[in-house]
Amino acid sequence: QSAGSLIDVLDETCTAMGARLLKKWISRPLNNIQMIHKRLNSVEALFNNPKQLSNLRIILKSIDDLERLASKIASNRANPRDIVSLKNSLAQIPSIKTDLHSLKNEALKELADKLTELKDLIDLISNAIIDEPSIQVGSGNIFKQGYNAELDEYILAKYSGKKWISDFQESEREKSGINTLKIGFNNVFGYYIEITRVHSAKVPEYYQRKQTLANAERYTTPELKVFEEKILNAEEKISLLESNLIADIRLKIAEFISEIQSNSLYLASLDCLQSFAHVSKENNYIKPIIDESFEMKIVDGRHPVVEKTLSVGEKYTPNSCKFDDESGMVHIITGPNMAGKSCYLRQTALIVLLGQIGCFVPAKSAEFGVVDRIFTRVGAQDNIRTGESTFLVEMQEAANILNNASERSLILLDEVGRGTATFDGISIAWSIAEYIHDKINAKTLFATHYHELNDMESKYDKIKNYRVDVIESGKNIIFTHKVSQGSSDHSFGIHVAKMAGLPYDVIEKANSIMESFEKDGESSRNISKPDTSKIEVKKKSDVEQLSIFEFRDDSLRERINELNIDNITPVQALQILADLKAETRGRKKKN
Repeated sequence: QSAGSLIDVLDETCTAMGARLLKKWISRPLNNIQMIHKRLNSVEALFNNPKQLSNLRIILKSIDDLERLASKIASNRANPRDIVSLKNSLAQIPSIKTDLHSLKNEALKELADKLTELKDLIDLISNAIIDEPSIQVGSGNIFKQGYNAELDEYILAKYSGKKWISDFQESEREKSGINTLKIGFNNVFGYYIEITRVHSAKVPEYYQRKQTLANAERYTTPELKVFEEKILNAEEKISLLESNLIADIRLKIAEFISEIQSNSLYLASLDCLQSFAHVSKENNYIKPIIDESFEMKIVDGRHPVVEKTLSVGEKYTPNSCKFDDESGMVHIITGPNMAGKSCYLRQTALIVLLGQIGCFVPAKSAEFGVVDRIFTRVGAQDNIRTGESTFLVEMQEAANILNNASERSLILLDEVGRGTATFDGISIAWSIAEYIHDKINAKTLFATHYHELNDMESKYDKIKNYRVDVIESGKNIIFTHKVSQGSSDHSFGIHVAKMAGLPYDVIEKANSIMESFEKDGESSRNISKPDTSKIEVKKKSDVEQLSIFEFRDDSLRERINELNIDNITPVQALQILADLKAETRGRKKKN
């Protein structure tokens, strides 16, 4: 997760599998209205029952990553702790089913019924493995006593050796009547019974001599030999036995892999739904009304990410958005830089996205028809490595929108046309807005600094002007971040430059230049008000803007036009090019 992102706001999941599924839900919003309603109704049931929601969150936090555990079981990599974690996680399912049924929501009941209580699997693991096993196979601290008799013997030999030796020594003293008899050990002879020569006559017949010392004899017995073999080979035997037993349990668990994976998916879905309910509760979201219409009405919508990043005491300014025949389907939005145009565009898209992934939305009320796709053309980006300029990338994205958008789409256009000359940009922006209005009829928010586009409202039925209001106080401005109907004819770019810290002299010079431009513009308007019925790019004589590739040699142009490129070979083409180059050099020398 990255701070300041939508996933950072929405992710209140309690499990790893829920967190992964949430990212998929956000990247793949629904367009099936029945499925959207099912999710929203589920979230509503959790939202309205905070006690059950809180309880579910506590239970889900105790559930491990079943998806990952199933994978480890299937690939024979699960260690004893993984197996116990699987058991403990599955053991929570009955409580979850009970809580979901108590909410009296059909979708949640359906989800509860899909969860499988794997009692046989839980019993299998419970009977075999202790509650807190060692992660290392061969430690002797994995299986319950009584699960495997042979393993119990070796564990007893390994961990109870001293007591066994002490008991054996006491037993042999009583049998032989030799109070000085003792059990010893060395790396050469292993375990032995040592008896001094004074008591040689009392040595039992079943003792086998092992070593003779100056003042004593060392013996062994069949029982001591068996113990010695067990205790010396105990670690190896324990490791082998535990490995085989764990492998056997993995095979038995693998028979339930399908049910484990299904439970994983259903629990992840539940985790996402409870996350939506929890976030909606914490941030004062409301349930949207989503239908089959083509209209949209959002009252006092908020940006879910921006409002969470505001400083303490700072309040987000909500804005409404309405698309219908009266309010227009294409909104031309003008206003100063930094006033909140881009934020307004994004919040509208995010509200639609949240609604169609099944989450409540940050607004006072929200009602809109299902959107098939959200198209955005925001920000400036180029791809120098592949030779794509900012403007080319901008036009490629615009082309993708115009070629793929439908009447059900939501289109966000931010400063389209800014990457080229002013008149080119205005012409392109105007044409794009007109095409969307006439051909696509999609809900569109078009933020621009080309105030000339405000004239479109009077020429097209479904194009309306909106502006972000500011309050002017002398030479300063106050951003209200409030969107209202109407147009703005000033971008206040110099004010923003001043806020950015440009030198005082630069700001003053910019103000004087702007004033002269405005006077020239006003005088030209007084002489002849331009006809905006048809938007045309000015001729070269009006605006001297030369292309860096402009070609002005008429004689060369004629010769090139006369070439029949279909009937010349590559070698001939190179020769013609060399001749043209030589002629050009000759002319330059004469000049």
